[in-house]
Amino acid sequence: MAAASVIVRGRVQGVGFRWFTQEAAQEHGVTGWVRNRRDGTVEAELHGADADVRAVLDAMAQGPNGAHVDEVAVTDAPVAEPSTFEIRGTA
Repeated sequence: MAAASVIVRGRVQGVGFRWFTQEAAQEHGVTGWVRNRRDGTVEAELHGADADVRAVLDAMAQGPNGAHVDEVAVTDAPVAEPSTFEIRGTA
């Protein structure tokens, strides 16, 4: 099981990035959450099988139409077993 904390920089707010991430996570059976941050970045935490988390990270690196991803910074997150993937409010 993989657990990743993610910060995405670039033009990633106002383009449906959170919904795009939620859809990718659900397609791959990944749980966790995603939210906008006040500094203009998007933050997420992903939990799932290594290959599935990698697939979501790859999707996030591309982003939805209208997004321009400059950087996807990934660090290890504490392993947890959330049951869903949710969109959270701005942090």
